[in-house]
Amino acid sequence: MTHPTAYEFKAEIQQLLNILVHSLYTDREIFLRELASNASDALNRLRFEQLTNANIIDPDAELKITVRADKDARTITVTDTGIGMNRDEIVQNLGTIAHSGAKSFLAALQARGEQRGTEIIGQFGVGFYSVFMVADKVVVTSRSFRPDDVAVRWTSDGGNSYTVEDAEKAERGTEITLHLKEDTAEFADDSRLERIIRKHSNYVAFPIYIGEKVVNEQTALWRKPAREVAEKDYHDFYNQLTFDYRKPLMYVHQAADAPVQFYSLLYVPSALDRGFGTPDLKESGPRLYARKVLIQEHSKDLLPEWLRFIEGVVDSEDLPLNISRETVQSNRDMQRLKTALTNKLISELDALATKDPEKYATLWREFGRFLKEGAITDPVYRERLLPLLRFRTANQPDGLTSLRDYVAKMIEGQEHIYYLFGDDPKAALQSPHLDVFRSRGVDVLLLTDTMDSFLVNAIAQFEGKKLHNGADADLKLPEKAESDQQTGETLTTGEADSLVGRFKAVLGDQVADVRTTTLLTESPARLVSPDQGFGADMERVYRLLNKDFELPKRILEINPRHPLIRNLATLGDETLASEIMRQIFENALLIEGIHPRPVDMVKRIQAIMEAAARREA
Repeated sequence: MTHPTAYEFKAEIQQLLNILVHSLYTDREIFLRELASNASDALNRLRFEQLTNANIIDPDAELKITVRADKDARTITVTDTGIGMNRDEIVQNLGTIAHSGAKSFLAALQARGEQRGTEIIGQFGVGFYSVFMVADKVVVTSRSFRPDDVAVRWTSDGGNSYTVEDAEKAERGTEITLHLKEDTAEFADDSRLERIIRKHSNYVAFPIYIGEKVVNEQTALWRKPAREVAEKDYHDFYNQLTFDYRKPLMYVHQAADAPVQFYSLLYVPSALDRGFGTPDLKESGPRLYARKVLIQEHSKDLLPEWLRFIEGVVDSEDLPLNISRETVQSNRDMQRLKTALTNKLISELDALATKDPEKYATLWREFGRFLKEGAITDPVYRERLLPLLRFRTANQPDGLTSLRDYVAKMIEGQEHIYYLFGDDPKAALQSPHLDVFRSRGVDVLLLTDTMDSFLVNAIAQFEGKKLHNGADADLKLPEKAESDQQTGETLTTGEADSLVGRFKAVLGDQVADVRTTTLLTESPARLVSPDQGFGADMERVYRLLNKDFELPKRILEINPRHPLIRNLATLGDETLASEIMRQIFENALLIEGIHPRPVDMVKRIQAIMEAAARREA
């Protein structure tokens, strides 16, 4: 046996090692993931060698990884039965960090003025050195698969040097012993090591033993062909992944080789609110695996922000990882992957909406606001998202209607898709603006969500039909049938003109104008906006954003056929009449949801009630 030979790390290697140990990794438990990945690589290389070479040590040995902790000795030992290394290979692989690229990598770090190097692209083979985050001494003993090679031991304390010597090891493979630092003794615990393996290396293709127990799943469900996966398996994996005991609303299992190679299994959860199991959507995104090794717990770059409710996993062989394998480089392949995943999800949502409207309605109630957000903020996918949107309408206040269904049911002569804002469906159904639509059989979208104001400003049209606010002053509506024309008592032209003048005198500059209308049938009055489309809708947006925005003055339209308006025209008590006019106006403000202080109406209502009571007496 030879004596230990000491080697000095080169200056740039020492500097690089310092960066790797102290700055590059953000989570110290990553060391076990790196060792498990390296062991898996060694086992894969051995399996490949066996295809063409029968002359290897221990040809029948189980291909496995073993992890042992010794609390008393404060050590962790990771052993594999992989391809192993001889003396030259251990010097090349462990004595020189990224032997062909270390210097250029370090130069790139310095050029950027960075200490962590998380943006540098490339595979540098430096994961092994993460062990020095937790260990103050590391001993690597390895026996090559070649029968004539002798075992070798590599030892380092992470300083300026390392030693290499011959060793005694009968079995093929590599054994790495970590002598833990005092402040990392917590890792010398079987249960802690098992949790780390299940989190980061659960789907490594070889068994990982702790004692006699295999602690990893090995088989990644998402890498199986969909035809080989039972429905129960999908549900069980969802339960395991999310801790949600219910079935998911939908899952999408996808594998592709182009334009980027990947496997994915994505879920629409059972509900947004899952009690104590509800995830923080600020920390959202599917789990990202590279070659079945967990890279990110929540990857925000895999899907658009508006799909942040999606759970699941994505695994790829092709993605370029950063130097620490804790994040993925932003590049064209990552964008292609994001596009492929998003397109597939939209297609599956569209298919669900067609095949199972009831289930899609459940999905919409839970996650519809995210799809609205996408239609508002993402012009790339807006047109594909519009058919997925659902609305309550005046004709179906308890159901859900798509824009496509609305257009299909438009009456002859209808040119626009009409909508009205309201605080809630019941309030919207009380809107006087619906009179004109009901009298003509025209349906109206009831927009009661905070986001709807932004939505209608983002959507110009659907299938050639423009969206139009039903509260606009000038509406192009189909003519009513002659048999449906209004009949009954109404104010004369002179009476109407006189009442309009009185309204203007009482309300003054609170309104842009006062006029009579023939469009109202059930309501005494309404407020309409003199500005159509964008202006009227943006008013609501500004209010929602609490921006300093002076409400534009509205036009008050009164119904000359309504009993209240007809009686008001003949009311001689000018004081009472003025109060009623103000109340009619403020009622309209309240219905529109724009009354600044509804409580101010109480005294006036009480005064009107007292006057009515005196008259009855």
